Amino acid sequence: MLSDLMTWRYSAKAYDPNKKLSDDQLNAILQSIQLTPTSSGSQPFEVFVITNPETRKNLGLMGMNQGCVDDCSHVLVFASWDNYTAERIDAISDLTAATRGPNDMISQYYERVKALYLPRDAHTNAEHTARQTYIAMGFAMLAAAEQKVDATPMEGFDPAVADETLGLKEKGLKSQLVLTLGFRGENDWLEKLPKVRKSDADMFTYID
Repeated sequence: MLSDLMTWRYSAKAYDPNKKLSDDQLNAILQSIQLTPTSSGSQPFEVFVITNPETRKNLGLMGMNQGCVDDCSHVLVFASWDNYTAERIDAISDLTAATRGPNDMISQYYERVKALYLPRDAHTNAEHTARQTYIAMGFAMLAAAEQKVDATPMEGFDPAVADETLGLKEKGLKSQLVLTLGFRGENDWLEKLPKVRKSDADMFTYID
């Protein structure tokens, strides 16, 4: 059950450096990202799958995060579009038409998307693409749990450093999130502790 997977998973604080994901495990997680629902099917982000040790060290990680990055199997960096452009939206429209067949409704819909997004300032659009990226990370963590792979989401890094390391500015991208993947180490202090969550009463309000 999904609830069992969510109970099993936690944000690992220490990884076993000798254990690596299989290709099947990695591909299952990446496919979940690829299948993530996004606004207007835009998928306004890219994911960098990093195993190179030097690249990992240069991502601008802060605090206790560096140990996880050093010892895990793979590091995923989620980078969102810095803005919506006519070219990017047209590419989505073209892909949709190529997949589903030409349809006037498709082109008309994406023309409306352009009319809505393109007049907005870049900061507003960048915030919108970043929110889509968070959805993708959520799906990736669930897929990792299904594969019995540990995953740790991180915002504790310097995006400017990560952007420079990965050459993201030239690609029109901004780093948003880091997700480490691997297998929990024996010295992970958090593994045996119970989850701390709000009660149903504090979390949910029912409006009839």
